[in-house]
Amino acid sequence: MGRNLLKREQAITFVKETFSTHLRQALNLIPISSPLIVLDGTGINDDLNGIERPVSFPIKSLNEERAVVVHSLAKWKRVRLKELELEPEEGIITDMRALRPDEDYSPIHSIYVDQWDWEKTILSESRNLDYLKETVKKIYAALVETEKAVEHQYPDRKAILPEQIFFISSEELLNKYPEYTPKERENAIAKAHGAVFIYGIGGELSNGFPHDGRAADYDDWSTDNTAGYKGLNGDILVWNPLLNSAFELSSMGIRVNKEALVKQLEIRNCTERSTLSFHQMLLGDLLPESIGGGIGQSRVCMFMLKLAHIGEVQVSIWDPERKQKLANEDIFLL
Repeated sequence: MGRNLLKREQAITFVKETFSTHLRQALNLIPISSPLIVLDGTGINDDLNGIERPVSFPIKSLNEERAVVVHSLAKWKRVRLKELELEPEEGIITDMRALRPDEDYSPIHSIYVDQWDWEKTILSESRNLDYLKETVKKIYAALVETEKAVEHQYPDRKAILPEQIFFISSEELLNKYPEYTPKERENAIAKAHGAVFIYGIGGELSNGFPHDGRAADYDDWSTDNTAGYKGLNGDILVWNPLLNSAFELSSMGIRVNKEALVKQLEIRNCTERSTLSFHQMLLGDLLPESIGGGIGQSRVCMFMLKLAHIGEVQVSIWDPERKQKLANEDIFLL
């Protein structure tokens, strides 16, 4: 078993190195360092859906000021773009490591999160749906090329992604499957097309509910787009036949400008956040316009290597009963 685990580790490294190389080239991204922790109360940490608790602790050398382990780097990256003085169409990428202790265990969820977090400076006129779609196509092409390279290196891992990704708004998806839950809609559209980008995620749909939750202060999910709907963000999903379900690989989008920030803070009844340092920088025109997102490293490795559980490609904490049950099914966690 030990040698098999070693071979799996080597395959994981191959996938990560291959995809990150393609992604950097496709989006013109420069690798940089990134934090595991940020100070609390600055507005820098990603609030995800607004209810998840970050890991928090006091720092003795800063008079017990509290720090939090990041959920992701959605807002930190935008500040870093400014600090590095990057020009439009220049971007950054980092290996983000995070802890999300409120995450529910599942074959695709762990409390440990590893993703490629990327952010790119754009011009204000690039804040539109066409630019978003072109960026998605570049990311998807990197995924397709990676899967082909994996099949070449490991012939038993057959490539299954279609050459093109399908685009649909969350409102169109609701209209197509009005009786389905959001997850059922994702399953149906991903199975039909193999790969899909659902855009406009976070705002209320015609049924009175959002497709999924999004924080108010990074992705723009409220601006009218040229398709006649709202939102300049979305998720990349592929169909995973091993799990028989849609499989999210990336959440991304054009980031809020100050008008969208004000609107979304009001919609979410959290206007008090406008006093935090990040929000003050954005409202004061001190941050560049940008697009960015996160791409799950473990998720990509799972998909490319045709593995059934996220614990097969990352080291996390699992209860012994779960590990034993999976081992009985010939699924061995790292």
